[in-house]
Amino acid sequence: MRFHRRALIAAALGASFGAACLATPALAQAAKEPAKEVRLDWATYNPVSLVLKEKGLIEKALAPQGITVRWVQSLGSNKALEFLNAGSIDFGSTAGAAALLARINGNPIKAVYAFSRPEWTALVTRPKTGITAVKDLKGRRVAVTRGTDPHIFLIRALRGAGLTERDVKLVLLQHPDGRTALDRGDVDAWAGLDPIMAAAEIENGDVLFHRDAAANTWGILNVREDFVRQNPDLTRTVLAAYEEARKAALADPKELTRILVAATKLPEPVVARQLERTDLSQPVIGKLQAETILDAGTALLDAGVIPAGTDVGAAVQALIDPRFGPAAQ
Repeated sequence: MRFHRRALIAAALGASFGAACLATPALAQAAKEPAKEVRLDWATYNPVSLVLKEKGLIEKALAPQGITVRWVQSLGSNKALEFLNAGSIDFGSTAGAAALLARINGNPIKAVYAFSRPEWTALVTRPKTGITAVKDLKGRRVAVTRGTDPHIFLIRALRGAGLTERDVKLVLLQHPDGRTALDRGDVDAWAGLDPIMAAAEIENGDVLFHRDAAANTWGILNVREDFVRQNPDLTRTVLAAYEEARKAALADPKELTRILVAATKLPEPVVARQLERTDLSQPVIGKLQAETILDAGTALLDAGVIPAGTDVGAAVQALIDPRFGPAAQ
């Protein structure tokens, strides 16, 4: 089964990459009216976006063309995907599995860059709740942000313990409000997200009682299909600036920490904990992300979250587009 899955990914992505190369001239022809503005999100769960915004790298790259830049904050993958679907932003930061769900549900996006490989979600509880394993969540109140990697992580964790969402009482909140609800005792557990999760861990002694790094899907940058179709060269310019920011983050960890502290208003130890769980070294989007996202999508299909009969492999193929970012090594 493992071999079959990898073969499926290789075949699907190979077909996608070949078709993409053939389509490039058509994309160039479509760019008849250059964009006057580029709209991007920034998010505390995307450290590279904060470096990019702080250093003004995209502004510098686009200034000669007279193109302006507008920044919008995303509080979670669900918000980034809402903004993309509404056309409020052109580029948005999400988890890979969240982007897949959005694509299956009709959100016309392409995943074009991997900004991080994080362990940014876990299941969290307060001390002395008696919750030490996923099975202990049965009948308990759990805060979660629907349509995000923490939500998908929770679904997979419940399934692994022989439970479903119907066995717990979901309380739908944005990530910051989920932490607040946990600390107030309004919920018994929370599907957390860094850096808020790191703050809960360090400042309140909250416990990450279920962790699984492999079940965290990649941090990916998505672009609206109509934008990339009309602006292929501009997309490459944006991703080149993203690459410059990523390399700057790796080259100067102290400066990265300073930027995160300033943006999040969180103490340095909290930001350090987030960065301990964040790998910024693998920006090329392709087979690695496809395999992780396919695993998540298959689990969600089996759990009934994705409609029966959905071709998850085809959806992954339709989502990932490597043409515009750094070349595979």
